[in-house]
Amino acid sequence: MRFGIIELSQPDKDVEVYPYREVHERVTQEIITADKAGYDYVWIAEHHASDGYGILPDPLVYIAYLASLTERITLCSGVMVVPLHNTVRLVENISFVDILTKGRVAFGIGSGYREHEFDALGANFETRRSFQSECLEVMMQLFHTHKIDHKGTHLPDFKIADDYELLPRCVQQPHPPMYMGAASEESIALCARYGLGLLMSTLTPIAQLAPKSAYYLQQCSATESPYCDNPGFRQIGIGRMLYVAETDAQAKHEAAESVVRHIQSFMGASTSGYLGAISKQNKETFADASYEDLCEDTIIYGSPETVIERIRYMQEVTGATSLILHFPPYNSRAQNARVLDLFAQEVIPKFR
Repeated sequence: MRFGIIELSQPDKDVEVYPYREVHERVTQEIITADKAGYDYVWIAEHHASDGYGILPDPLVYIAYLASLTERITLCSGVMVVPLHNTVRLVENISFVDILTKGRVAFGIGSGYREHEFDALGANFETRRSFQSECLEVMMQLFHTHKIDHKGTHLPDFKIADDYELLPRCVQQPHPPMYMGAASEESIALCARYGLGLLMSTLTPIAQLAPKSAYYLQQCSATESPYCDNPGFRQIGIGRMLYVAETDAQAKHEAAESVVRHIQSFMGASTSGYLGAISKQNKETFADASYEDLCEDTIIYGSPETVIERIRYMQEVTGATSLILHFPPYNSRAQNARVLDLFAQEVIPKFR
């Protein structure tokens, strides 16, 4: 199993000062720490026009910046909201940052779920899933043939033909590992059809993820060439809020208040849906959930032994190939540094 972190770039308004420029230095230092500690991935989230959630608008620009500050960690856009981007430019820029990082890029895509972001960028929220499906068709043709003659339905018309071709060409072939954040059967089937790896929600209880991952793997059995050549094919990444301390009691003492507060903040319409949709039933459950409730099947908090046990359970029931650690913004820098170090020392070696 591989391990990574996700960075939302969400301000901690208790300690960080508006307009929260210091968030980006905090996140950068955390990524450098994860790189040195041996983590496999960092996922960079895209969000727009709100200080109530993430405030980083362009993961690919940030990845280009991180390339010279890190040595081995894979730098991932997680996820790019494709209806907010020109598809040809997106493929060009993914290829370019793959060159800048010497092949240390992976990228995830999603249709988006925060309507105000679509309003801010002048995009159509209602057609976002159809846009994503059409976008995938165009992206794959560009990555595999470097030419296109597409008459758009939700996308504009694109034409790169005759003596013209798409450049630059990415280092990883046919393209960097590619993933999709998906929760519905429709989206998971689309994900598998194009050979994408699957990213699943931080907030969905693990037991509820099991049938989704099984359905994804079933659909992958029908994936045709060349899509099954994607380095991310059949990979399942699961986001989880995680905290490890010397004992279960210490983890609760240090981090229970922060994680309960953070999860309750997801229940609003502007935030719920992160890395996949949150069902109405789960929203109702989380609205009044205690720390003990969350520990049952949603968060992974505790001693190294407890955390290892819960990850093994997650791996067994979902077939997960990677775990993406998610830290609430209300954790202190010192807490996150301790968790990154202890997890790398005591937990990761058990899964290598």
